[in-house]
Amino acid sequence: MARPLIQLALDSLDVAQTLKLASLAAPYVDIFEIGTPCIKHNGVSLVKELRKLYPNKLILVDLKTMDAGEYEATPFYAAGADICTVLGVSGLATIAGVIKAANAHGAEVQVDLINVPDKAACARESAKLGAQIIGVHTGLDAQAAGQTPFADLQAVAKLGLPMRISVAGGIKQSTVQQVAQAGANIVVVGAAIYGAPSPADAAREICELASAA
Repeated sequence: MARPLIQLALDSLDVAQTLKLASLAAPYVDIFEIGTPCIKHNGVSLVKELRKLYPNKLILVDLKTMDAGEYEATPFYAAGADICTVLGVSGLATIAGVIKAANAHGAEVQVDLINVPDKAACARESAKLGAQIIGVHTGLDAQAAGQTPFADLQAVAKLGLPMRISVAGGIKQSTVQQVAQAGANIVVVGAAIYGAPSPADAAREICELASAA
């Protein structure tokens, strides 16, 4: 099994801090995720800036679209996003709209399973629509309540769908190998990198651990 891609969540509202973190972690990560608070605060200009600085990195814009899928996602794909996210709870029509926008730009869609009651059914239907990535996501509030993404990851991986599986939810050095071995194709890391004394060292360590898994 190939090493899972490492996705760095860029969650700061401050553009300078965001770009500094990106520069420190760039040698060790594959995907820059512009987190939901960050994209809401800074908008499409940040997508353009990261695309200009890192033409060889994947850029994911975590829109968490809930309605008007094609209309909302289109300007971000046009600005250079490789992947946009849409909430699984938004419904199939909205998911299909984001997929239409992605197809028009040769890009991809990630369907986020956060708070979806029947995750297996949503994953199956999203695959039928043509979504390329399914996101197993334990949000910050759920993490604070002690939840982890591992059970959901195992359940989705067993479905054997023709989609890559992205996993987010408090992943760090001590858990990255467990996530990779459970079937994750994309490992999303946030605080374990940006909260570390040396973000570059933390990103390198996580990359090495994922490779060893």
